[in-house]
Amino acid sequence: MLKRSHYFILAAAFLSFLLSVYLFFTGQQLEGIFVGIWVPSILSLGIYTRTR
Repeated sequence: MLKRSHYFILAAAFLSFLLSVYLFFTGQQLEGIFVGIWVPSILSLGIYTRTR
């Protein structure tokens, strides 16, 4: 069962993904790629907090 904090982690990863897509398609490709790299980091943080 997911805790409330896990939903926040998933929401943060999803918002980061949406921001990276927005940046990429509005002409800021490098910034979009940089923000897109945050997604696996945020999900890794969620996995780390779930196993503790």
